[in-house]
Amino acid sequence: MSKQTAVLLETQYLPCAQYLTKFLKHPKVLIEGHENYTKGSYRNRCHIAAANGSLALSIPLQGGKNQQQNIREVKISYETSWASEHWTSIRSAYGSSPYFEHYGHELELFYKNKHESLFKFNEALLKWILKKLKMNVDINVTTAYEHRLNSDTEDWRNAISPKAQKRREDPHFEAKYYAQVFEDKHGFLPNLSILDLLFCAGPQAILILEGSISK
Repeated sequence: MSKQTAVLLETQYLPCAQYLTKFLKHPKVLIEGHENYTKGSYRNRCHIAAANGSLALSIPLQGGKNQQQNIREVKISYETSWASEHWTSIRSAYGSSPYFEHYGHELELFYKNKHESLFKFNEALLKWILKKLKMNVDINVTTAYEHRLNSDTEDWRNAISPKAQKRREDPHFEAKYYAQVFEDKHGFLPNLSILDLLFCAGPQAILILEGSISK
């Protein structure tokens, strides 16, 4: 357990394994609710393992990228059929995985219902993920934006990023191997969306997350 009892993270769409290990290291998790939206992050995108390799899924937002808009005011755009496209991509990628039938039906419902707020959509997905992982975590949304945190809170905002230049080195995370659907074509692809781990490992997913935490 970290000496810092809490961790602060930004909201993410179907977050990667590294993000979820922070929930295991700290008894309290804070989700930043008063930041401004930042483009090029995992706030509205994730990566899954598809037939042609790592595939990015991005949620389109109303009014373009919504840069500098409060994260809780950012709205999802439905001008395109992104929801059905995301679900089709997920089903194509994991339809043959060991646990797709176990989790797929519930996940599909998130893509059949329209969610106005990106923050609320991510929040609903995160609660579902934690339930499937059987992780009992104390999660709270921040009440104000703080540039500097108390010494008991570890700040991981904007540190887990799809962009290498923005990614912070993490001495407490090393992705643990598990069998993946297209591993014979692409080898092991680490730190994808937690969906990859859930569909491929099922109940063992939590043990793999725990094994990915470096001492």
